[in-house]
Amino acid sequence: MNDKVLMAHGSGGRLSHDLIEKYLMPYLANPVLNKMDDCATIALNGRIAFTTDSYVIKPLIFPGGDIGRLAVCGTINDLATSGATAKYLSLGLIIEEGFPVADLERIMSSVSETAKEAGVLVVTGDTKVVDHGSADGIFINTSGIGVIPEGIHLSGTRAKEGDKVIITGTIGDHGVSVMAQREGLKFSVPVESDCAPLNGLVSGILSVSLNIHCLRDPTRGGLATTLNELAVQSGVGIQIYQDKIPVKDAVRGMCEILGFDPLYIANEGKMVIISAPEDADSIISALHENRYGKDAAVIGEVTSQYKGRVVLKTGLGASRIVGMLTGDLLPRIC
Repeated sequence: MNDKVLMAHGSGGRLSHDLIEKYLMPYLANPVLNKMDDCATIALNGRIAFTTDSYVIKPLIFPGGDIGRLAVCGTINDLATSGATAKYLSLGLIIEEGFPVADLERIMSSVSETAKEAGVLVVTGDTKVVDHGSADGIFINTSGIGVIPEGIHLSGTRAKEGDKVIITGTIGDHGVSVMAQREGLKFSVPVESDCAPLNGLVSGILSVSLNIHCLRDPTRGGLATTLNELAVQSGVGIQIYQDKIPVKDAVRGMCEILGFDPLYIANEGKMVIISAPEDADSIISALHENRYGKDAAVIGEVTSQYKGRVVLKTGLGASRIVGMLTGDLLPRIC
């Protein structure tokens, strides 16, 4: 095999097997996948969570991560919003002819390392090669299965008046990191993507509180869009406070220069938590013990006013409605 992926690697023949055996399996091997059957056979008990997502980010490699880490984290975090313990992932690759094998190996290494960090197995997958110019390098699809523990019932429909709104850390890091890499922008203090698997963080907060009502990862559309979705789903209003929302200085500065609002910038390693007020302090304490939650903060509350809307109170005491993102602020962000 040379240093490029060829169309023949997608033929299903010897070159396809070589691609899988030499460049995919060394990063993914486990007892379930090693059988190389057409369908993985796995054992699960209890309530099951299942999700799928596709990743087409540009650029493929960015400060703080790459498309491989992003694909694993994105699917694990979607499972985590239900409170599920992630168990198994699938991995579908669509590779463009001519894609550098060195880049493929880097991406597969990220998949492997992130899956190990999260304690999940990639148990099935598929690889296709398409004509040069048809896939922009590589696209990835991942699906995930997890088990929801007894007593855990999370949904975007369960926010209640008086609940506290918590964010697990600074917002906008991923979107600004990708934007800067794409446009060749430099910062005196580098901004890295927050791309991270949050299943351990979620299990930590669920161990201290069963009064968590909603979990949601604020990816495309950012924090503002996610809160609007929750307000609509639950038929409540949400009030947040500008001076309580954690934003890194570099992210804020970049947004001010380009005319963006951090509330609408994508995140890939944060979670919105809506919980009963009496448990907010214990949840924050648990978050601060996790490296992915050290900047967690209570940023607002659920109210019976403004049903279906989100209202931001500024540092000057004024209030404004924060709507959903309209248009496409930054395409190909995940």
